[in-house]
Amino acid sequence: MTIDAALLLQQWLSPAFPIGAFAYSHGLEAAVDAGWLVDDASLQDWLCDLLEFGAGRSDALFIAAAFHAADAAELDRLDAQALAFQPSRERAFEMTQQGEAFVRTLAGVWGLDLNLRSYPVAFGAAVAAKELGLEAAITLYLQAFCSNLIAAAQRLLPVGQLQGQCILMQLIPLIQAATQRGLDRNLQDLASAGFLSDIAAMKHETQYSRIFRS
Repeated sequence: MTIDAALLLQQWLSPAFPIGAFAYSHGLEAAVDAGWLVDDASLQDWLCDLLEFGAGRSDALFIAAAFHAADAAELDRLDAQALAFQPSRERAFEMTQQGEAFVRTLAGVWGLDLNLRSYPVAFGAAVAAKELGLEAAITLYLQAFCSNLIAAAQRLLPVGQLQGQCILMQLIPLIQAATQRGLDRNLQDLASAGFLSDIAAMKHETQYSRIFRS
């Protein structure tokens, strides 16, 4: 991958990129409220499951499918499928709000016109449009996904900055494995078994007090 490509991916996946990722906890806030997450060890286990069985797995597949999409019609179908795959209203809201913000920013800065709502599908289509490396793109996307959730958890749990970075480092093999699944498989393998994460996202919709949007 060239330096220019690396810089572009770094910019798109930076916390400063205006998609509002910091506002979403992917159900973590409800999991903490329910007592399912209490410390750094339980947080790491939760993130491991997301990468193996939850959104980490499915997002990698959607990114790869969008990257290889033959035309705009196929991208539209993928966009609709990604939205239909979301297990709750808030999870769909999280994905589409970030996706729409990502698409608006691409149009405003790079003149890239993508009529898409799903964040992973829009990201995969943008990676293809800019001819960036798919493996690096999925890997960095999943790292950014985990990093954002660690940052969210640090506002909810007694998890410090050093502990957060240790968790992220220990997730590297699982991030690489999830990336490889995205590269090796297709949407025929689309599945999710992150049931507790899905339930947490549903519980968050009616949580009395909260600081995150999901």
